[in-house]
Amino acid sequence: MTFHREETVLIPESDLDGMSLDTLAVRAGQLRTGQLEHSDAIFPTSSFVYTSAAQAAARFGGEEPGNIYSRFTNPTVQAFEGRIAAMEGGERAVATSSGMAAILSTCMALLKSGDHVICSRGVFGTTNVLFQKYMAKFGVETSFVSLTDLDEWSSAVRPDTRMLFIETPSNPLCEVADMEALAKLAHDNGALFVVDNCFCTPVLQRPLEHGADIVIHSATKYLDGQGRCVGGVVVGPTKLMDEVYGFLRSAGPTMSPFNAWVFHKGLETLPIRMRAHCDNALELAAWLEQQPEVERVFYAGLESHPQHALAKKQQKGFGGVLAFCLKGGREEAWKFIDATRMISITANLGDVKTTITHPATTTHGRLSPEDKSGAGITENLLRLSVGIEAVEDLKTDLHRGFQALQNASNT
Repeated sequence: MTFHREETVLIPESDLDGMSLDTLAVRAGQLRTGQLEHSDAIFPTSSFVYTSAAQAAARFGGEEPGNIYSRFTNPTVQAFEGRIAAMEGGERAVATSSGMAAILSTCMALLKSGDHVICSRGVFGTTNVLFQKYMAKFGVETSFVSLTDLDEWSSAVRPDTRMLFIETPSNPLCEVADMEALAKLAHDNGALFVVDNCFCTPVLQRPLEHGADIVIHSATKYLDGQGRCVGGVVVGPTKLMDEVYGFLRSAGPTMSPFNAWVFHKGLETLPIRMRAHCDNALELAAWLEQQPEVERVFYAGLESHPQHALAKKQQKGFGGVLAFCLKGGREEAWKFIDATRMISITANLGDVKTTITHPATTTHGRLSPEDKSGAGITENLLRLSVGIEAVEDLKTDLHRGFQALQNASNT
């Protein structure tokens, strides 16, 4: 019997030049195999075979493009990378095992001992820990400043500053940074400007268009949208992404093919999901402002938000995350959370299901009291990641929390 061995040919699917983001979300990054499948293929394989020993040598030596080992080359992962890069308007994307792995890979690839980073205080608590505790061990020093105070950013710049890192809107207070001003500051001082775009996604803002060098996502959040998988991605110019890819190839914080396939499919519905998240969050934020038990609501879609005008300029929507302070402290916050009966009590966000958490004891629980205070993480603060359920049903469930507080005050 004669065996014929031939590699599967990957066929580019569509000419997408000039297409809108909604179309890119559905079509970009799709590579059909010789089987001509309509849905996206998944390649759950650790390694790949070659037609000859010479081809294997050429692949490993970088003389011929192609797949080698799924730690750093996998068609399913590459399809996801191609789609999110197209949506962000970047040249290349590198997918990682988690959002934190995306931040770590960026730092390890582009920073060295003796470098200085300026980071906004209002970042995810674990991002703060990564810079303060772990990057410091490698000789990278970090200064934390107010996201919205440009004078603080300017004063923090040093000759060895190599990176400015922000989340905008911030987690959980929804502060909004002036990206163009920070990009200019970074570039005037020979530094990179890195933006965590987790809260907005490319549907609502594209930081590269506002001067960012690199965009980072926790794909776990809105890119998936249904809380199924953990992953991250870094997007930027090929020159910088080659460095991030080199770190991933050697260190291995790799996205699995299955997770990449889930994220790739999740991107197809991202535009319509984000619009639904925004609509619900804006209505809930306005409703919460009217509740007598609420001290303050943090949501850039409200005219009361100090960066409302800036958010309107930079964003196409205000996102699905909001925060609010109750009158009282931790006891009242926990009582409110425990009274809900539908909303999920979990620290994850970006899900089609609405979630509620107490940042001071969950997402930012590892911060020192001083760092919590500086970031505005108070004991009476709650964060809502607003899903796509019927908004009246969400109000009904939140009303249970207010009723519990009223009952407690009457006893």
